[in-house]
Amino acid sequence: MSNSNRLVITAFFIFFIKITQAQEVLSLNREEAETLFLKQNLSLLAERLEIPKAKALVTQAKLWPNPTISIDEVNLWATQSQKEPHGEELPPLVGDWGKYQQFSVGIEQLILTAGKRKKLVALEQVTAEKAHQYFEDLLRNLKIEFRNQLTQMQYLQLEQNVYQNQIKALQHLVNSYQKQVTEGHIPKGEYVRLKALELEFIKESNDIKLELNEVEKELKLLMRLPVYTHLVITNAEFNDILDSNFLIPLPTLLASAENNRSDLKLAALEQKQYDNLFAYERAKRIPDVTLKAGYDRGGSILYNFIGFGLEVDLPFFDRNQGNIKAAALGKEQSKLFYDQKFLSVQNEVALAYQNLADALTFYHAIDPDYESTLEQLLESYTKNFANRNLSFLEYIDFMDAYLENKKIILEAVKEVHLKKEELNHAIGQDIIK
Repeated sequence: MSNSNRLVITAFFIFFIKITQAQEVLSLNREEAETLFLKQNLSLLAERLEIPKAKALVTQAKLWPNPTISIDEVNLWATQSQKEPHGEELPPLVGDWGKYQQFSVGIEQLILTAGKRKKLVALEQVTAEKAHQYFEDLLRNLKIEFRNQLTQMQYLQLEQNVYQNQIKALQHLVNSYQKQVTEGHIPKGEYVRLKALELEFIKESNDIKLELNEVEKELKLLMRLPVYTHLVITNAEFNDILDSNFLIPLPTLLASAENNRSDLKLAALEQKQYDNLFAYERAKRIPDVTLKAGYDRGGSILYNFIGFGLEVDLPFFDRNQGNIKAAALGKEQSKLFYDQKFLSVQNEVALAYQNLADALTFYHAIDPDYESTLEQLLESYTKNFANRNLSFLEYIDFMDAYLENKKIILEAVKEVHLKKEELNHAIGQDIIK
């Protein structure tokens, strides 16, 4: 290896060590983490800006069209051939200038008829309401994603703790067996099999660490945390489980979902928007009127002519038939979409309700003292194995059963958390705490 390559590799490892040492550990409970998420999530911050944008369009829709002024037929000079033989001399404008200068000035104002302005404002107000509901729907979806990631991190942390504890116990046994092998008291085969089990557990722990890293990455992205922050979610709230009799009656939850689901409100607003659009398109059948006033100097038989007029389209061919038909079909379509969304929401709530009830039933079927009994048995089996009162196979069988049951208990708790959030998400409100 060349000296330059050695320098590059050395510099890389020094840089890596400095970055690792500079990592800041941020330990939060679930409530603190969610507060940070709501405050700093970039998607929420961006979507929130859509609300004032939509309100600004409501303000714009309320404004009257600007008047139009035009200056026309201005001649800046007049030649002798233009003046003779029929050129007429006008009163001068400034001093002796302006005797042969002609110009006209006109002003126009568009008047919207049939309440078009009011109907357009109503349309934009629905758009503003939809912007608010889009934000609420994004928040609802991000919340369940965020909370499920918190649950997954707590679950993985606790699972890794189980393996770490077993690795420590095995390492103690391995060291003891190594001495026994050196002294010739036990065959080397048992030591190797115990060492193999230790390596298997270390690999399992490393696999869990990789999963933790992925979850940490997602949470840091959702919370907009610096890349070098090491995030830890405390496990204190993981075992806070609902009572099995907590469940609110399903009809109450269905009614709550109808009132709170943002995507259902969006479907209702879509109906309202098409109703308003239909009214607006029908109003456009009636032509708008443009009022006019003009002044003409020297362009008619009067030196100073002032005239008034109006302009209006004649609706012989285009009476906005196509847009009216499209809006009418949109009304029918939006009604069907709402009915479909309503049915979907009802089924989502019913399914989430049943899933949570089943998860709670399974969790509460586990004896509250079972986990502590497992720990006591593990301690007893480890002690007996160290004293050679148990065979290696008996110890391994119990270890497998212990780990499997610890995972079952942890997964039962995780499922309750996930199903609780699934029900809250289906309802559109944090009813189940």
